Amino acid sequence: MTTPTSIEPAQLPATIRDYLAAHAAGDAEAALRAFAPTAEVADQGQTFRGTGEILGFLREAGAEFSYTTELIGAQRIDDARWVATNRLEGDFPGGVAELNYRFTLDGDLITELVIAP
Repeated sequence: MTTPTSIEPAQLPATIRDYLAAHAAGDAEAALRAFAPTAEVADQGQTFRGTGEILGFLREAGAEFSYTTELIGAQRIDDARWVATNRLEGDFPGGVAELNYRFTLDGDLITELVIAP
């Protein structure tokens, strides 16, 4: 098993940085461009497969709440796997959450994203 290496968030691959910026800005279409056609996203016990379902996820996840997102950490697992840790603060239950966004890349596209504490 590969040991994760802490890195500066600016060292994340451009694809991941672009996705995170677009998602935080609420730009679902721009965020979607980071994903491979057959990508999967897992969040809160649900899995979204393919760009159609992922676009729905990007448009609707957390839409009922107001919150801010701050990228507070990053890790490199290997050439294909990366972790970005975001701190969310808002009017959702609990008010604060730190979530790990675990990315798998194939070239310059995200093939898998798992969001979990």
